[in-house]
Amino acid sequence: MQQHDYFLIGPEDPAPCTIINESGKAKVLLVGDHVSNTIPKMLNNLGLDERLLGQHIAYDIGTRKLIHHLSQHLDAPAVLAGYSRLVVDLNRSLEDDSVMPEISDNVVIEGNVRMSQEHRKQRIHCFYTPYRSAIDMMLQRFRLQDIVPAFISIHSFTPEMAGRFRPWHAGLLWDKDPRIPQPLMKNLRAHPDGFNIGDNQPYSGKHPADYTIDHHAEAAGLPHVSIEIRQDLVNTEDGAERWASILDHALRDILANPKLFRVWQSL
Repeated sequence: MQQHDYFLIGPEDPAPCTIINESGKAKVLLVGDHVSNTIPKMLNNLGLDERLLGQHIAYDIGTRKLIHHLSQHLDAPAVLAGYSRLVVDLNRSLEDDSVMPEISDNVVIEGNVRMSQEHRKQRIHCFYTPYRSAIDMMLQRFRLQDIVPAFISIHSFTPEMAGRFRPWHAGLLWDKDPRIPQPLMKNLRAHPDGFNIGDNQPYSGKHPADYTIDHHAEAAGLPHVSIEIRQDLVNTEDGAERWASILDHALRDILANPKLFRVWQSL
C-alpha cells in the first residue's frame, strides 16, 4: 500500500512506521510503540499546545534514540511507530477505550473528543494497521528462516506521576515467560552503579494494556520482555547510548543461549 492510500497522512508527513537495520543479523526484533510525538498536519495537533507535545503524554521520551543505539549494538532490526500515542496508542487493543484517549494525565485531548466512528476507522487504517502489519512482516521473515526470535519492546516512563517520584532506573514488564526478564533483572541489578530495577514496575506486564507484547509475542510463545527506562536517563544522545550499552551488556549472555530461541509452550 502506498503512502497516499493513508488519507490522514499528507505528503509532508512521515510514514506510519519505519523499520531500521532491517537486515540485522541478531535473532531479535525490537519494537517502539511510543517513540514519536508527531501529529499529522490534518489533525491540527489534536487541539493541543505545542508545549504539551514535547511532554510524556505524547510519547516515550528518549526511546527513539535508545532503540537506534540498541539496534546497532545488537545488530537487530527494529519497528518504530511514526506518530504520537495520542493519535492512536499502538500498545492498546482496539477494544480499549484508551486506544484514542480523550484524557491523558489530566489533559483533555480535544481532537479525540466526540470522534465519529468513520474518523476512528480512518485512524485505525492509517496508523494502527500498518504498524501491526510491519511487525507481522518482520516476524514472518524469521519464521521463514525457522528462527524463533526474541521480541523486545522498549518504553520509557516519566520520573514523576501524580505528584509521586518513581525511584526505578528501569523496569521489566513480563507475565508468564521468565526466560528473558528474570536473568535480565539479575544482570541489571548486578551493575556496579547499583541500579534500582523494577519487577513489573512502574507498570505491569500482566496488565492488558501491554498489548504489543501480548498480541505479537506472548500469544506465539516467543521469548520476550518489555523494558521501561526512566526518561531523564535517555533524553539525551549520550544517555541513550549509555543505556543501550548497558542493555547490550546485560542481554549478551541471555541472547547467546541457543535454548532461548524456542516456542515457550514446547519447553
